[in-house]
Amino acid sequence: MVVAIDRLQPPSVANTPDITGQETHLKKDLVTLAEYRMISETAEERIEYRNGEIFVMSGGSFAHSLIATNIVGFLIFMLRDTDFQICNGDMRIWIPEFNCGTYADVLVIDGEPEFNDTRNDEILNPILIVEVLSPSTERYERGEKFRKYRSVPSLREYLLISQSEPYIEHYSKSDSNNNSKAENGEIWQLQISGRLEQKVPLPHLNVEIPITEIYRRIAGID
Repeated sequence: MVVAIDRLQPPSVANTPDITGQETHLKKDLVTLAEYRMISETAEERIEYRNGEIFVMSGGSFAHSLIATNIVGFLIFMLRDTDFQICNGDMRIWIPEFNCGTYADVLVIDGEPEFNDTRNDEILNPILIVEVLSPSTERYERGEKFRKYRSVPSLREYLLISQSEPYIEHYSKSDSNNNSKAENGEIWQLQISGRLEQKVPLPHLNVEIPITEIYRRIAGID
């Protein structure tokens, strides 16, 4: 099923999903970016920075980890002779508009990485971001986090993947030069795939991912 999302505008603050309690709020007091980076460098968990607040990212299940690894492995093989580069969940994405440093399960960049200032651990230019949904973070990844991701100029593809059933939501940014675009917001298209025999097209990467590859060796699905 394909759904056109026309003039997708960021929600107002009043309509923004409440993400409090879905991850562990590490410090109640606001911290500087320098303090966050010092904490992050020695932390065992991935820590997200949200404009002065820091949150410990929820740990993933075995299925969560395996799905992300399946996608990384498939994309590395399929894109091995291209300029695309694939990163796992260790690479932080920096979102300047929201003063936010966060992590995705998989990201792809087109060409050379663009880093935040002199950092080598904060990427600015993903073209594809993949999130494997977890109960504790699904609402955030569908709402506020996607809002932040959409502010990244290079981003063209966003995948949300269920770990409990073959179900994938694929958002693709339109390259249309429609005159109403600037006035009414960017246009994203949503494609929903829910059968193992389907493939997920990634037009900006010129590749398709079979859903069987995404869920390879996932108990109860493959």
